[in-house]
Amino acid sequence: MKRKVNAIWTGDGADGNGVLTSQSGALNNMPYSFKTRFKNDDGKLGTNPEELIAGALAGCFNMKLSFVLNDANFNPEELETDALLTFEDGKITIIDLTLKGKVANISTEKFIELAIEAKNNCPISGALNCEINLNASLI
Repeated sequence: MKRKVNAIWTGDGADGNGVLTSQSGALNNMPYSFKTRFKNDDGKLGTNPEELIAGALAGCFNMKLSFVLNDANFNPEELETDALLTFEDGKITIIDLTLKGKVANISTEKFIELAIEAKNNCPISGALNCEINLNASLI
């Protein structure tokens, strides 16, 4: 499997801007810039690399956990994960995952055990060079 994303950047670092377009079409000329990366508190449309990485990790982790649960004979009804990425001194240092799961007939201990297994074996986790923390609970 191969996936392609095209990134175009014009201008200098602080005042330039770019667009991202993905093979799937989910991103179609999605804007990104210095402002959307470091100063996007006003909700303007645009993304940034760190947001995309956090989303990729949360999505991959949920999918991996659903497979891990299935392999252990559990069927998740819903898995909701927030990924909070910390960017300090020019690098991603930590990503905190907060998982809330709705899974019938599973103990909290078993759920946490399987969630840790999924975190440790998620393809995106393996690609990242930062600390990844997990806080998991059942709802």
